[in-house]
Amino acid sequence: MNDRVEFEVQEREVIYRAIATRRDVRRGFLEKPLPDQLIHRLLSAVHCVPSVGLMQPSRFVLVSDYDVRRAVHEAFLQANERALATYTGDRREQYAKLKLEGILEAPQNLCVLSDPQSERGHQLGRHTMPETAIYSTICAIQNLWLAARAVGVGWVSILDPDRLSEILYIPENIVPVGYLCLGYVDRFERFGWESRIPLERIVSYDRYCADPEAENP
Repeated sequence: MNDRVEFEVQEREVIYRAIATRRDVRRGFLEKPLPDQLIHRLLSAVHCVPSVGLMQPSRFVLVSDYDVRRAVHEAFLQANERALATYTGDRREQYAKLKLEGILEAPQNLCVLSDPQSERGHQLGRHTMPETAIYSTICAIQNLWLAARAVGVGWVSILDPDRLSEILYIPENIVPVGYLCLGYVDRFERFGWESRIPLERIVSYDRYCADPEAENP
């Protein structure tokens, strides 16, 4: 069976545009929740993601309850204080001004989990690299991010996984991979914490090179 799908030039351009304009949203969430039909459509896009051995390790907890989101937000504040303490000088001042989450503002949050011990897939591809189960879930998050380009998605990485597991009753064998804020937004912004590395500096040929740009002028 040939499952190859042909894309028109315009369709390919749309895909690359979605990739290039993807944003990690921290602010500007509107109170209006995403409708159930849209949530289902986004999760269906996530469920289509490839996974090692088709093990499909990803699991999801959709969080709408305000009290649950408030508990997660408190966990963020504690983790953020610890992160702030690692910076000094101007960088500390810049960090303190950053808006790093939209847990309470976004009407829906999504906790993305992985089951690395799943029997599905019969361990194919995991004998030498068992972490590929986690990688498969990360690919699922990227699918969601691209499918939700017209709305806002923000990844909250400043959370203690153990504390998050306590709040959401996540069992020990299930790994929290990403905590996302979902919702309609009124704007997309850039913050300037870091600049993008030119492609030429990160692509090596045949052997790894620490500075490909210098070796291949």
